[in-house]
Amino acid sequence: MKLTIPEQIAQLSRGAVDMIDRAELTAKLQLGRPLRVKFGADPSAPDLTLGHCVHLRALRAAQELGHQVVFIVGDFTAMIGDPSGRSATRPQLTRAQVEANARTYVDQAGKILDVSKVEIRYNSEWLGALTSEDMIRLGGKFTVAQMLEREDFAKRFAAQAPIGIHELFYPLVQGYDSYAIQADIEIGGTDQKFNFMVGRDVQRQYGMTEQVVITRPLIPGTDGEKKMSKSLGNYIAVLDAPGDMYGKVMSLPDPLIAMYFEYLTDVPYPEIEAMVQAMAAGTLNPRDAKDRLAVDLVTQLHDAEAGRKASDDFRRTFSGTQTLDDFRAVAEPAALPTAVFGTSVPLARLMTEIGMTASGGEARRLIEQGAVYLNDAPITDPKALVVPTEGAILRAGKRRVKVLVHAGD
Repeated sequence: MKLTIPEQIAQLSRGAVDMIDRAELTAKLQLGRPLRVKFGADPSAPDLTLGHCVHLRALRAAQELGHQVVFIVGDFTAMIGDPSGRSATRPQLTRAQVEANARTYVDQAGKILDVSKVEIRYNSEWLGALTSEDMIRLGGKFTVAQMLEREDFAKRFAAQAPIGIHELFYPLVQGYDSYAIQADIEIGGTDQKFNFMVGRDVQRQYGMTEQVVITRPLIPGTDGEKKMSKSLGNYIAVLDAPGDMYGKVMSLPDPLIAMYFEYLTDVPYPEIEAMVQAMAAGTLNPRDAKDRLAVDLVTQLHDAEAGRKASDDFRRTFSGTQTLDDFRAVAEPAALPTAVFGTSVPLARLMTEIGMTASGGEARRLIEQGAVYLNDAPITDPKALVVPTEGAILRAGKRRVKVLVHAGD
């Protein structure tokens, strides 16, 4: 059954922060043709994450409504480096690095989208064909003052931090993508709003009707503090094995449960609110809510059997039957300088330095939750000092296990 325009807008706007604007989207939907829905991802690293899935799910909703999704692999823009949210210039990637990272992007997107119906484009197709004259004319349509309206540029300018000329071109060439593929809608994160609005300007400058902009938030990563990011190491990858994905979801801070349900599942809002109220009342253990969330995500990105197995394996692991020798058998070595052994070191810092956690904040949270053990002794003081010994087993829960060994002088 075909949905009404208000119903379509409700489906497209689930979890949206910005919609610019609703009246324009209504007018586009009234045209009665499939709209061209743009999403771009720069291959700055080889993995797509659950952060990307927030937007891929929105694209899937557009597919289900009969619209044409255009997935742009930003192989050209990745060589510039997106300045969004950056306090310093990104390192510029080589063509070889970009191509290596892009190789699996489409397959990963296929975990969420029906790739057979997606129009997949690489923006080097049109951006690489622009002549020097074309680039100068594109740059001439905007002013430095307009670029400095961007918050991250303004902060860096005020702090006299370097801003590369190439960075000023990033919003312009990303905006040119919208013109090149004739986008009706662009979907992405709130950090991309400036770029998307430049896209509207570029389309208007080239005589095209502006795209509708729909943004969604950047979900926090596994540390519960910073946005999920490949560079910060606090991400859950689309290609994670089912058990790893399930375990990472189970380690999320409880306050993220509702947000992850809203942006990464189809669970209706009333059910999510009921879970939130039940957890607040103490009638629902957050662990059980996270189990439902983890199973849902593993099912989406793998299959239902993988979701059930990951849950069963996790429950079996937490049955309390494991011994210290069991943990030692699966522990990864954490090589420390000899000078560290026999001295007191902050536990949270140690956990971060050996790669158990992405940040000190995540380490302290796990300690406070009673999930951290040195050998079989629980440690609950986030300011605790510990004395590393050769062969000691440090674990956070039962999935992150390290054995401390000498690295030498």
